[in-house]
Amino acid sequence: MDGPRAVRQHREDAGWDCKADTGGEDVTIEPGGRALIDLGFAMDVPVGYVALIVPRSGLAAKFGVTLLNSPGVIDPGYHGRVKACLVNFGDEPFVVHQGDRVAQALFVATEDVAWQLVDGFEDSGRGDGGFGSTGVS
Repeated sequence: MDGPRAVRQHREDAGWDCKADTGGEDVTIEPGGRALIDLGFAMDVPVGYVALIVPRSGLAAKFGVTLLNSPGVIDPGYHGRVKACLVNFGDEPFVVHQGDRVAQALFVATEDVAWQLVDGFEDSGRGDGGFGSTGVS
């Protein structure tokens, strides 16, 4: 192993950069293709939290590479290896090398909520307009 599998670049960073554990072999993701990349660790998420595996903005902006199932949800009961499903929306093949930072992990507190069936809602001024209903500017 080549060091810690998840690191914060700066103390104030919310996300922990997760590194690829490719077993030392490069993984090439062709344009339009995807690959399940092992992140080289398992974790014990405390009850009351969820770990979210999210994309790294630089990979998306520079190469068109992101996570297909974003965010990936790691519940407290899951103790297996954590993986990231990378997808290449770019125009060129993308190569993942051992130790590349390919995703981020965020730890978010969750609430135990009680669902309640209702007949309607108070007028919010927004209503149920859906995607793009508030405009672009």
